[in-house]
Amino acid sequence: MSEAHVSFPPAGPGESRRSGEEKLAPNRLGIAGIVFFVVAAAAPLVGMTGAVPVAIVLGNGAAAPGAYLAAGLVLLVFSVGYAAMSHKVANTGAFFAFVGRGLGIVPGVGTAFVSLLAYLAIQLAIFGFFGALAAGQVDAELGIDLAWWAWALIAWVVVLALSVLQVDIGAKVLGLLMATEVVSLLIVAVVVLIQGGGPDGLAPLDTFSPDKILAGGLAGSAGIALAFAFASYIGFEATAIYAEETKDPKRAVPVATYTAVGLITVLFAVTSWAMVSGLGTDSVVDRTVAISSVEGVPLADPAQVLFSVANQYVGGWLAELMSWLVLSSLFAGLLAFQNSAARYFFSLGRAGVLPRTFDRTNRRGAPVVGALATSAIAALVIVVFAATDKDPVLNLFYWFSGLAVLAIVVVEILVSVAVIVHFRAEPEGAKVWNTLVAPLLSIVGLAVAAYLIMSRFALLAGTVAEGKDPTTQAFALDSTGWTLVLAPFVVLVLGMGIGAVRRRQENAEAIADLVT
Repeated sequence: MSEAHVSFPPAGPGESRRSGEEKLAPNRLGIAGIVFFVVAAAAPLVGMTGAVPVAIVLGNGAAAPGAYLAAGLVLLVFSVGYAAMSHKVANTGAFFAFVGRGLGIVPGVGTAFVSLLAYLAIQLAIFGFFGALAAGQVDAELGIDLAWWAWALIAWVVVLALSVLQVDIGAKVLGLLMATEVVSLLIVAVVVLIQGGGPDGLAPLDTFSPDKILAGGLAGSAGIALAFAFASYIGFEATAIYAEETKDPKRAVPVATYTAVGLITVLFAVTSWAMVSGLGTDSVVDRTVAISSVEGVPLADPAQVLFSVANQYVGGWLAELMSWLVLSSLFAGLLAFQNSAARYFFSLGRAGVLPRTFDRTNRRGAPVVGALATSAIAALVIVVFAATDKDPVLNLFYWFSGLAVLAIVVVEILVSVAVIVHFRAEPEGAKVWNTLVAPLLSIVGLAVAAYLIMSRFALLAGTVAEGKDPTTQAFALDSTGWTLVLAPFVVLVLGMGIGAVRRRQENAEAIADLVT
Protein backbone atom coordinates (compact mmCIF):
# COMPACT_ATOMS: atom_id res chain seq x y z
CA MET A 1 0.00 0.00 0.00
CA SER A 2 1.44 3.40 -0.95
CA GLU A 3 1.89 6.14 1.59
CA ALA A 4 -0.83 8.15 -0.16
CA HIS A 5 -3.45 5.65 0.93
CA VAL A 6 -2.34 4.60 4.42
CA SER A 7 -5.24 3.73 6.72
CA PHE A 8 -5.43 5.53 10.04
CA PRO A 9 -7.35 4.49 13.14
CA PRO A 10 -10.79 6.12 13.31
CA ALA A 11 -11.69 8.31 16.23
CA GLY A 12 -13.77 6.71 18.89
CA PRO A 13 -17.39 7.66 19.63
CA GLY A 14 -17.66 11.33 20.39
CA GLU A 15 -13.94 11.82 19.77
CA SER A 16 -12.07 13.77 17.15
CA ARG A 17 -8.45 14.18 16.23
CA ARG A 18 -9.13 17.91 16.53
CA SER A 19 -9.65 19.19 20.06
CA GLY A 20 -11.44 22.42 20.83
CA GLU A 21 -8.33 24.55 20.49
CA GLU A 22 -7.39 22.85 17.22
CA LYS A 23 -10.62 23.59 15.40
CA LEU A 24 -11.62 26.53 13.27
CA ALA A 25 -15.07 27.96 13.91
CA PRO A 26 -17.55 25.85 11.92
CA ASN A 27 -20.59 27.06 9.99
CA ARG A 28 -19.31 30.63 9.72
CA LEU A 29 -19.27 30.93 5.94
CA GLY A 30 -21.68 30.26 3.13
CA ILE A 31 -20.97 30.16 -0.59
CA ALA A 32 -21.21 33.96 -0.86
CA GLY A 33 -18.66 34.45 1.93
CA ILE A 34 -16.13 32.17 0.26
CA VAL A 35 -16.64 33.91 -3.09
CA PHE A 36 -16.06 37.28 -1.40
CA PHE A 37 -12.67 36.14 -0.08
CA VAL A 38 -11.62 34.64 -3.40
CA VAL A 39 -12.67 37.50 -5.69
CA ALA A 40 -11.18 39.99 -3.23
CA ALA A 41 -7.88 38.10 -3.42
CA ALA A 42 -7.96 38.38 -7.22
CA ALA A 43 -8.31 42.18 -6.80
CA PRO A 44 -10.03 42.75 -10.18
CA LEU A 45 -9.68 46.53 -10.14
CA VAL A 46 -5.94 46.24 -9.51
CA GLY A 47 -5.62 43.80 -12.40
CA MET A 48 -7.51 46.10 -14.74
CA THR A 49 -5.47 49.15 -13.79
CA GLY A 50 -2.06 47.51 -13.44
CA ALA A 51 -1.77 44.44 -15.68
CA VAL A 52 -4.10 45.01 -18.64
CA PRO A 53 -2.32 48.12 -20.01
CA VAL A 54 1.01 46.27 -19.87
CA ALA A 55 -0.51 43.24 -21.62
CA ILE A 56 -1.84 45.54 -24.35
CA VAL A 57 1.40 47.42 -25.02
CA LEU A 58 3.97 44.65 -24.55
CA GLY A 59 1.65 41.77 -25.47
CA ASN A 60 -0.90 41.24 -28.19
CA GLY A 61 -2.58 44.65 -28.34
CA ALA A 62 -6.32 44.56 -28.94
CA ALA A 63 -6.37 40.80 -28.27
CA ALA A 64 -5.24 41.18 -24.65
CA PRO A 65 -8.82 40.54 -23.41
CA GLY A 66 -8.74 37.26 -25.32
CA ALA A 67 -5.63 36.28 -23.35
CA TYR A 68 -7.57 36.88 -20.13
CA LEU A 69 -10.42 34.73 -21.41
CA ALA A 70 -8.00 31.94 -22.40
CA ALA A 71 -6.32 31.99 -18.97
CA GLY A 72 -9.71 31.88 -17.27
CA LEU A 73 -10.79 28.88 -19.33
CA VAL A 74 -7.61 26.97 -18.39
CA LEU A 75 -8.27 27.67 -14.70
CA LEU A 76 -11.93 26.70 -15.10
CA VAL A 77 -10.80 23.32 -16.44
CA PHE A 78 -8.41 23.03 -13.48
CA SER A 79 -11.36 23.72 -11.19
CA VAL A 80 -13.14 20.56 -12.39
CA GLY A 81 -10.59 18.21 -10.81
CA TYR A 82 -10.10 20.59 -7.88
CA ALA A 83 -13.83 20.48 -7.13
CA ALA A 84 -13.93 16.68 -7.47
CA MET A 85 -11.14 16.37 -4.89
CA SER A 86 -12.96 18.71 -2.51
CA HIS A 87 -15.62 16.02 -2.09
CA LYS A 88 -12.93 13.74 -0.65
CA VAL A 89 -10.95 16.22 1.45
CA ALA A 90 -12.28 19.06 3.61
CA ASN A 91 -9.16 20.56 5.15
CA THR A 92 -8.07 24.15 5.58
CA GLY A 93 -4.72 23.10 4.07
CA ALA A 94 -6.52 22.73 0.72
CA PHE A 95 -3.72 22.37 -1.83
CA PHE A 96 -1.37 20.32 0.30
CA ALA A 97 -4.21 18.20 1.68
CA PHE A 98 -5.22 17.34 -1.90
CA VAL A 99 -1.64 16.54 -2.91
CA GLY A 100 -1.15 14.58 0.31
CA ARG A 101 -4.21 12.44 -0.41
CA GLY A 102 -3.19 11.77 -4.01
CA LEU A 103 0.61 11.64 -3.98
CA GLY A 104 1.50 11.00 -0.35
CA ILE A 105 2.52 12.81 2.80
CA VAL A 106 5.98 13.86 1.61
CA PRO A 107 4.86 15.65 -1.60
CA GLY A 108 1.93 17.02 0.40
CA VAL A 109 4.20 18.72 2.92
CA GLY A 110 6.42 20.04 0.11
CA THR A 111 3.34 21.52 -1.53
CA ALA A 112 2.31 23.06 1.78
CA PHE A 113 5.52 25.07 2.04
CA VAL A 114 5.28 26.25 -1.58
CA SER A 115 1.67 27.33 -1.02
CA LEU A 116 2.63 29.16 2.15
CA LEU A 117 5.48 30.85 0.28
CA ALA A 118 3.01 32.00 -2.38
CA TYR A 119 0.49 33.48 0.04
CA LEU A 120 3.12 35.24 2.13
CA ALA A 121 4.77 36.61 -1.02
CA ILE A 122 1.60 37.99 -2.57
CA GLN A 123 0.61 39.69 0.67
CA LEU A 124 4.04 41.30 0.88
CA ALA A 125 3.68 42.47 -2.71
CA ILE A 126 0.31 44.06 -1.97
CA PHE A 127 1.66 45.82 1.12
CA GLY A 128 4.24 47.51 -1.11
CA PHE A 129 1.71 48.53 -3.76
CA PHE A 130 -0.80 49.72 -1.15
CA GLY A 131 1.78 51.79 0.70
CA ALA A 132 3.07 53.49 -2.44
CA LEU A 133 -0.39 54.20 -3.85
CA ALA A 134 -1.76 55.46 -0.53
CA ALA A 135 1.24 57.76 -0.02
CA GLY A 136 0.76 59.41 -3.41
CA GLN A 137 -3.04 59.46 -3.42
CA VAL A 138 -3.62 60.78 0.10
CA ASP A 139 -0.89 63.39 -0.23
CA ALA A 140 -2.26 64.66 -3.56
CA GLU A 141 -5.92 64.67 -2.51
CA LEU A 142 -5.81 65.38 1.23
CA GLY A 143 -2.36 66.87 1.80
CA ILE A 144 -1.33 64.18 4.31
CA ASP A 145 2.31 63.37 3.65
CA LEU A 146 3.40 60.01 5.03
CA ALA A 147 6.02 57.57 3.76
CA TRP A 148 4.84 54.41 1.96
CA TRP A 149 5.93 52.21 4.83
CA ALA A 150 3.81 54.21 7.29
CA TRP A 151 0.67 53.53 5.25
CA ALA A 152 1.69 49.90 4.88
CA LEU A 153 2.01 49.55 8.65
CA ILE A 154 -1.36 51.26 9.22
CA ALA A 155 -2.95 48.69 6.91
CA TRP A 156 -0.96 45.97 8.71
CA VAL A 157 -2.57 46.86 12.05
CA VAL A 158 -6.11 46.83 10.65
CA VAL A 159 -5.58 43.59 8.73
CA LEU A 160 -4.18 41.84 11.81
CA ALA A 161 -7.13 43.00 13.92
CA LEU A 162 -9.70 41.77 11.39
CA SER A 163 -7.92 38.46 10.86
CA VAL A 164 -8.17 37.47 14.54
CA LEU A 165 -11.89 38.21 14.63
CA GLN A 166 -14.47 35.74 13.40
CA VAL A 167 -13.95 34.84 9.74
CA ASP A 168 -17.46 35.98 8.81
CA ILE A 169 -16.62 39.51 9.99
CA GLY A 170 -13.75 39.58 7.52
CA ALA A 171 -16.05 38.19 4.83
CA LYS A 172 -18.55 41.01 5.40
CA VAL A 173 -15.83 43.64 5.13
CA LEU A 174 -14.48 42.02 1.97
CA GLY A 175 -17.97 41.64 0.55
CA LEU A 176 -18.67 45.35 0.82
CA LEU A 177 -15.31 46.35 -0.67
CA MET A 178 -15.51 43.78 -3.45
CA ALA A 179 -19.07 44.66 -4.41
CA THR A 180 -18.18 48.32 -4.80
CA GLU A 181 -15.21 47.71 -7.08
CA VAL A 182 -17.03 45.09 -9.15
CA VAL A 183 -19.97 47.44 -9.69
CA SER A 184 -17.63 50.23 -10.78
CA LEU A 185 -15.98 47.94 -13.36
CA LEU A 186 -19.33 46.69 -14.62
CA ILE A 187 -20.58 50.26 -15.05
CA VAL A 188 -17.65 51.07 -17.34
CA ALA A 189 -18.02 47.82 -19.28
CA VAL A 190 -21.78 48.06 -19.75
CA VAL A 191 -21.75 51.72 -20.78
CA VAL A 192 -18.96 51.26 -23.32
CA LEU A 193 -20.48 48.10 -24.79
CA ILE A 194 -24.00 49.54 -24.96
CA GLN A 195 -22.63 52.53 -26.87
CA GLY A 196 -21.03 50.13 -29.36
CA GLY A 197 -17.46 50.80 -28.34
CA GLY A 198 -15.18 53.55 -29.56
CA PRO A 199 -14.01 54.70 -32.98
CA ASP A 200 -13.60 51.16 -34.34
CA GLY A 201 -16.68 49.63 -32.75
CA LEU A 202 -16.66 46.55 -30.54
CA ALA A 203 -14.63 44.48 -33.04
CA PRO A 204 -14.97 41.13 -31.19
CA LEU A 205 -12.99 39.26 -33.86
CA ASP A 206 -9.98 41.53 -33.29
CA THR A 207 -10.17 40.73 -29.59
CA PHE A 208 -11.27 37.15 -29.14
CA SER A 209 -10.37 35.21 -32.31
CA PRO A 210 -7.68 32.56 -31.61
CA ASP A 211 -5.36 33.80 -34.36
CA LYS A 212 -5.33 37.28 -32.82
CA ILE A 213 -4.82 35.97 -29.29
CA LEU A 214 -1.84 33.86 -30.40
CA ALA A 215 -0.38 36.51 -32.72
CA GLY A 216 3.36 36.76 -32.14
CA GLY A 217 3.50 33.23 -30.72
CA LEU A 218 3.89 31.93 -27.18
CA ALA A 219 7.57 32.86 -27.26
CA GLY A 220 6.67 36.42 -28.26
CA SER A 221 3.88 38.94 -27.68
CA ALA A 222 1.12 36.36 -27.12
CA GLY A 223 3.18 34.76 -24.38
CA ILE A 224 3.69 38.11 -22.67
CA ALA A 225 -0.06 38.83 -22.65
CA LEU A 226 -0.89 35.35 -21.35
CA ALA A 227 1.75 35.59 -18.61
CA PHE A 228 0.21 38.83 -17.31
CA ALA A 229 -3.27 37.31 -17.63
CA PHE A 230 -2.40 34.27 -15.50
CA ALA A 231 -0.75 36.59 -12.97
CA SER A 232 -4.05 38.44 -12.54
CA TYR A 233 -5.96 35.34 -11.40
CA ILE A 234 -3.96 34.49 -8.29
CA GLY A 235 -6.21 33.89 -5.29
CA PHE A 236 -9.10 32.11 -6.99
CA GLU A 237 -7.90 28.73 -5.73
CA ALA A 238 -8.46 29.64 -2.06
CA THR A 239 -12.03 28.30 -1.95
CA ALA A 240 -11.06 24.98 -0.34
CA ILE A 241 -9.07 26.75 2.39
CA TYR A 242 -12.36 27.69 4.04
CA ALA A 243 -13.91 24.20 3.81
CA GLU A 244 -13.82 23.59 7.58
CA GLU A 245 -15.60 26.89 8.23
CA THR A 246 -18.47 26.35 5.80
CA LYS A 247 -21.91 24.98 6.50
CA ASP A 248 -21.73 22.27 3.82
CA PRO A 249 -18.17 21.95 2.43
CA LYS A 250 -18.93 19.22 -0.11
CA ARG A 251 -21.43 21.51 -1.78
CA ALA A 252 -20.06 24.94 -0.89
CA VAL A 253 -16.48 24.48 -2.12
CA PRO A 254 -17.28 23.24 -5.65
CA VAL A 255 -20.06 25.80 -6.16
CA ALA A 256 -17.90 28.62 -4.79
CA THR A 257 -14.97 27.55 -6.98
CA TYR A 258 -16.96 27.56 -10.21
CA THR A 259 -18.74 30.78 -9.22
CA ALA A 260 -15.52 32.60 -8.35
CA VAL A 261 -13.58 31.49 -11.44
CA GLY A 262 -16.53 32.23 -13.72
CA LEU A 263 -17.13 35.65 -12.19
CA ILE A 264 -13.46 36.65 -12.34
CA THR A 265 -13.10 35.43 -15.93
CA VAL A 266 -16.17 37.28 -17.18
CA LEU A 267 -15.24 40.41 -15.28
CA PHE A 268 -11.65 40.45 -16.58
CA ALA A 269 -12.57 39.60 -20.18
CA VAL A 270 -15.54 41.96 -20.50
CA THR A 271 -13.95 44.92 -18.72
CA SER A 272 -10.68 44.67 -20.65
CA TRP A 273 -12.71 44.34 -23.88
CA ALA A 274 -14.53 47.56 -22.98
CA MET A 275 -11.18 49.27 -22.35
CA VAL A 276 -9.78 48.14 -25.70
CA SER A 277 -12.87 48.97 -27.73
CA GLY A 278 -13.35 52.27 -25.89
CA LEU A 279 -9.86 53.38 -26.88
CA GLY A 280 -10.21 51.97 -30.41
CA THR A 281 -8.89 48.56 -31.45
CA ASP A 282 -6.81 49.89 -34.34
CA SER A 283 -4.92 52.41 -32.22
CA VAL A 284 -5.19 50.86 -28.74
CA VAL A 285 -1.44 50.39 -28.29
CA ASP A 286 -0.60 54.00 -29.20
CA ARG A 287 -3.48 55.35 -27.07
CA THR A 288 -2.46 53.23 -24.10
CA VAL A 289 1.15 54.41 -24.36
CA ALA A 290 0.08 58.05 -24.60
CA ILE A 291 -2.34 57.90 -21.67
CA SER A 292 -0.03 55.93 -19.35
CA SER A 293 3.17 57.90 -20.01
CA VAL A 294 4.72 60.14 -17.38
CA GLU A 295 7.50 62.47 -18.54
CA GLY A 296 7.82 60.42 -21.70
CA VAL A 297 8.06 57.05 -19.94
CA PRO A 298 5.36 54.63 -21.24
CA LEU A 299 3.33 52.64 -18.71
CA ALA A 300 4.64 54.71 -15.83
CA ASP A 301 1.02 55.28 -14.70
CA PRO A 302 -1.03 52.42 -16.22
CA ALA A 303 -4.05 53.06 -14.00
CA GLN A 304 -4.81 56.19 -16.01
CA VAL A 305 -5.89 54.02 -18.97
CA LEU A 306 -8.98 52.66 -17.21
CA PHE A 307 -9.62 56.00 -15.53
CA SER A 308 -9.50 57.72 -18.92
CA VAL A 309 -12.08 55.32 -20.40
CA ALA A 310 -14.31 55.78 -17.33
CA ASN A 311 -14.02 59.56 -17.58
CA GLN A 312 -14.81 59.60 -21.31
CA TYR A 313 -17.76 57.22 -21.32
CA VAL A 314 -19.26 57.59 -17.83
CA GLY A 315 -17.94 60.71 -16.13
CA GLY A 316 -15.16 62.14 -14.04
CA TRP A 317 -16.94 61.12 -10.86
CA LEU A 318 -16.43 57.43 -11.60
CA ALA A 319 -12.77 57.92 -12.49
CA GLU A 320 -12.27 59.71 -9.15
CA LEU A 321 -14.15 56.98 -7.28
CA MET A 322 -12.06 54.28 -8.96
CA SER A 323 -8.84 55.97 -7.93
CA TRP A 324 -9.90 55.42 -4.30
CA LEU A 325 -11.39 51.99 -4.93
CA VAL A 326 -7.98 50.74 -6.07
CA LEU A 327 -6.85 51.29 -2.49
CA SER A 328 -9.84 49.41 -1.07
CA SER A 329 -9.21 46.62 -3.59
CA LEU A 330 -5.63 46.29 -2.40
CA PHE A 331 -6.76 46.30 1.23
CA ALA A 332 -9.28 43.57 0.48
CA GLY A 333 -6.48 41.51 -1.07
CA LEU A 334 -4.33 42.03 2.04
CA LEU A 335 -7.06 40.67 4.28
CA ALA A 336 -7.84 37.75 1.98
CA PHE A 337 -4.23 36.57 1.78
CA GLN A 338 -3.71 37.16 5.49
CA ASN A 339 -6.53 34.69 6.13
CA SER A 340 -5.11 32.19 3.62
CA ALA A 341 -1.58 32.23 5.06
CA ALA A 342 -2.84 32.08 8.66
CA ARG A 343 -4.87 28.96 7.87
CA TYR A 344 -1.88 27.29 6.25
CA PHE A 345 0.19 27.92 9.38
CA PHE A 346 -2.70 26.54 11.45
CA SER A 347 -3.07 23.38 9.39
CA LEU A 348 0.68 22.68 9.36
CA GLY A 349 0.79 23.12 13.13
CA ARG A 350 -2.19 20.84 13.66
CA ALA A 351 -0.52 18.13 11.57
CA GLY A 352 2.72 18.43 13.55
CA VAL A 353 4.78 19.62 10.59
CA LEU A 354 5.33 22.99 12.27
CA PRO A 355 5.38 23.44 16.08
CA ARG A 356 2.02 22.56 17.60
CA THR A 357 1.53 26.08 18.92
CA PHE A 358 0.45 27.09 15.41
CA ASP A 359 -2.73 25.02 15.76
CA ARG A 360 -4.16 27.31 18.43
CA THR A 361 -7.36 29.27 17.79
CA ASN A 362 -8.90 32.00 19.91
CA ARG A 363 -12.39 31.87 21.40
CA ARG A 364 -13.80 33.22 18.13
CA GLY A 365 -12.39 30.24 16.24
CA ALA A 366 -9.77 32.26 14.35
CA PRO A 367 -6.23 30.85 13.88
CA VAL A 368 -4.66 33.52 16.03
CA VAL A 369 -1.08 32.16 16.15
CA GLY A 370 -1.06 31.70 12.38
CA ALA A 371 -2.34 35.24 11.94
CA LEU A 372 0.36 36.59 14.26
CA ALA A 373 3.07 34.64 12.41
CA THR A 374 1.88 35.95 9.05
CA SER A 375 1.81 39.52 10.36
CA ALA A 376 5.23 39.21 12.00
CA ILE A 377 6.81 38.15 8.69
CA ALA A 378 5.07 40.99 6.86
CA ALA A 379 6.20 43.58 9.41
CA LEU A 380 9.79 42.36 9.25
CA VAL A 381 9.94 42.57 5.45
CA ILE A 382 8.29 46.02 5.36
CA VAL A 383 10.83 47.33 7.88
CA VAL A 384 13.78 45.80 6.01
CA PHE A 385 12.67 47.20 2.66
CA ALA A 386 12.09 50.62 4.20
CA ALA A 387 15.45 50.61 6.01
CA THR A 388 17.33 49.59 2.86
CA ASP A 389 15.47 52.16 0.76
CA LYS A 390 14.02 49.57 -1.63
CA ASP A 391 11.23 50.78 -3.90
CA PRO A 392 7.80 49.54 -2.71
CA VAL A 393 6.56 48.97 -6.27
CA LEU A 394 9.60 48.16 -8.42
CA ASN A 395 11.07 45.87 -5.77
CA LEU A 396 8.57 44.77 -3.14
CA PHE A 397 5.52 44.52 -5.40
CA TYR A 398 7.01 43.22 -8.65
CA TRP A 399 9.48 40.80 -7.08
CA PHE A 400 7.08 39.11 -4.71
CA SER A 401 4.02 39.11 -6.98
CA GLY A 402 6.00 37.36 -9.71
CA LEU A 403 7.27 34.80 -7.19
CA ALA A 404 3.76 34.18 -5.86
CA VAL A 405 2.21 33.61 -9.28
CA LEU A 406 4.83 31.05 -10.29
CA ALA A 407 4.54 29.22 -6.96
CA ILE A 408 0.75 28.94 -7.24
CA VAL A 409 0.90 27.58 -10.81
CA VAL A 410 3.47 24.96 -9.78
CA VAL A 411 1.20 23.85 -6.94
CA GLU A 412 -1.85 23.73 -9.24
CA ILE A 413 0.03 21.34 -11.53
CA LEU A 414 0.79 19.07 -8.55
CA VAL A 415 -2.87 19.17 -7.51
CA SER A 416 -4.00 18.11 -10.99
CA VAL A 417 -1.54 15.19 -10.94
CA ALA A 418 -2.78 14.24 -7.46
CA VAL A 419 -6.41 14.19 -8.64
CA ILE A 420 -5.58 11.72 -11.41
CA VAL A 421 -3.51 9.45 -9.16
CA HIS A 422 -6.08 9.43 -6.35
CA PHE A 423 -9.08 8.59 -8.50
CA ARG A 424 -7.19 5.91 -10.41
CA ALA A 425 -6.50 4.22 -7.06
CA GLU A 426 -10.04 4.81 -5.77
CA PRO A 427 -12.22 4.91 -8.90
CA GLU A 428 -15.57 4.34 -7.22
CA GLY A 429 -18.01 7.04 -8.36
CA ALA A 430 -15.33 8.86 -10.36
CA LYS A 431 -16.32 10.48 -13.64
CA VAL A 432 -13.81 10.32 -16.48
CA TRP A 433 -14.13 14.02 -17.37
CA ASN A 434 -13.83 15.25 -13.78
CA THR A 435 -11.00 13.01 -12.65
CA LEU A 436 -8.95 12.29 -15.76
CA VAL A 437 -9.64 14.35 -18.89
CA ALA A 438 -10.04 17.75 -17.24
CA PRO A 439 -7.00 17.31 -14.94
CA LEU A 440 -4.88 16.19 -17.92
CA LEU A 441 -5.94 19.23 -19.92
CA SER A 442 -5.23 21.50 -16.96
CA ILE A 443 -1.74 20.01 -16.54
CA VAL A 444 -0.97 20.88 -20.15
CA GLY A 445 -2.43 24.39 -19.87
CA LEU A 446 -0.77 25.10 -16.54
CA ALA A 447 2.58 23.76 -17.73
CA VAL A 448 2.40 26.25 -20.61
CA ALA A 449 1.51 28.96 -18.10
CA ALA A 450 4.48 28.04 -15.89
CA TYR A 451 6.82 28.23 -18.89
CA LEU A 452 5.41 31.60 -19.94
CA ILE A 453 5.73 33.00 -16.43
CA MET A 454 9.33 31.80 -16.06
CA SER A 455 10.41 32.85 -19.54
CA ARG A 456 8.83 36.30 -19.13
CA PHE A 457 9.68 36.69 -15.45
CA ALA A 458 12.03 39.55 -16.19
CA LEU A 459 9.03 41.54 -17.42
CA LEU A 460 6.72 40.42 -14.62
CA ALA A 461 9.19 41.15 -11.82
CA GLY A 462 11.40 43.80 -13.37
CA THR A 463 14.51 41.64 -12.89
CA VAL A 464 16.18 42.21 -16.25
CA ALA A 465 19.77 41.20 -16.86
CA GLU A 466 22.06 43.96 -18.08
CA GLY A 467 22.17 44.22 -21.86
CA LYS A 468 19.09 42.06 -22.46
CA ASP A 469 15.66 43.01 -23.86
CA PRO A 470 12.90 41.11 -22.00
CA THR A 471 10.30 42.02 -24.63
CA THR A 472 12.13 40.00 -27.27
CA GLN A 473 14.35 37.61 -25.24
CA ALA A 474 13.08 34.81 -23.05
CA PHE A 475 14.70 34.22 -19.64
CA ALA A 476 16.40 37.64 -19.70
CA LEU A 477 16.92 37.36 -15.93
CA ASP A 478 19.46 38.85 -13.59
CA SER A 479 20.62 37.03 -10.43
CA THR A 480 17.65 38.31 -8.42
CA GLY A 481 15.29 37.06 -11.09
CA TRP A 482 16.82 33.59 -11.14
CA THR A 483 16.66 33.43 -7.34
CA LEU A 484 12.95 34.24 -7.39
CA VAL A 485 12.21 31.81 -10.25
CA LEU A 486 14.00 28.93 -8.57
CA ALA A 487 12.62 29.65 -5.08
CA PRO A 488 9.36 27.62 -5.42
CA PHE A 489 11.27 24.56 -6.61
CA VAL A 490 13.89 24.85 -3.86
CA VAL A 491 11.16 25.27 -1.22
CA LEU A 492 9.31 22.25 -2.65
CA VAL A 493 12.39 20.04 -2.23
CA LEU A 494 13.13 21.38 1.26
CA GLY A 495 9.50 20.92 2.26
CA MET A 496 9.53 17.32 1.05
CA GLY A 497 12.61 16.72 3.17
CA ILE A 498 10.83 18.13 6.22
CA GLY A 499 7.80 16.02 5.38
CA ALA A 500 9.91 12.86 5.28
CA VAL A 501 11.46 13.64 8.67
CA ARG A 502 8.20 14.63 10.35
CA ARG A 503 6.38 11.60 8.95
CA ARG A 504 8.80 9.34 10.79
CA GLN A 505 8.63 11.36 14.01
CA GLU A 506 4.93 12.22 14.30
CA ASN A 507 2.21 9.76 15.20
CA ALA A 508 -0.07 8.59 12.41
CA GLU A 509 -3.11 10.26 13.97
CA ALA A 510 -1.60 13.75 13.68
CA ILE A 511 -0.12 13.31 10.22
CA ALA A 512 -3.46 11.93 9.00
CA ASP A 513 -4.76 15.47 9.16
CA LEU A 514 -2.80 16.23 6.01
CA VAL A 515 -4.99 13.96 3.90
CA THR A 516 -8.41 14.21 5.55
